[in-house]
Amino acid sequence: MKATILPALCLCLLAFLDGSCAASAADMAAGKELATGCAGCHGANGVSQTPLTPSLAGEPDDYIQWQLVYFRNSARKSDVMGPIAKSLDNPAIRNLGAYYASLPPAKPPPAPPSDELAQVGGKLAVQHRCKSCHGDNYEGVGPAARLAGQREDVLLKALRDFKSGTRVGSGVASMADVTFGLNDNDMQALARYMATTQS
Repeated sequence: MKATILPALCLCLLAFLDGSCAASAADMAAGKELATGCAGCHGANGVSQTPLTPSLAGEPDDYIQWQLVYFRNSARKSDVMGPIAKSLDNPAIRNLGAYYASLPPAKPPPAPPSDELAQVGGKLAVQHRCKSCHGDNYEGVGPAARLAGQREDVLLKALRDFKSGTRVGSGVASMADVTFGLNDNDMQALARYMATTQS
């Protein structure tokens, strides 16, 4: 059943994104105003201080839009984000995507050379070709998330969710393929490495 639902979902999302390109340009001021309601969890400048809540500052515009559509269509489950996303129309989603993409991303301190977990994570990132989707500096590209500087707990949860199949990505099977051969120690190492990487 999942095999038939996911391609249809992707076609719907592609139609949404294509439509967003043809529509009027995003209204940054409107996006900023909408984002005031998001600040309690995601941070005043899109940099989260809340456990298990991602920083949105500097995430690619398309990535923000895709995730909100996933939440709105219940392809991505969240008791918090589901109802919020369902209240957003397409212009609001475009405006939020453009606004968060315009913000400077979080700049965490890099991992010290003695951090063996981060070193292992760096090797795993090369082995699994994370740059091929997420950018040369893990800055995020199109619908692929910014990983550099994201909260470590958020990254670890995302990897675990992709591995368990409770979360799908814009490439549908790409992250499931990446995480298939990872054990939990590998995922912890990748999360540490990405969280302490600056772009």
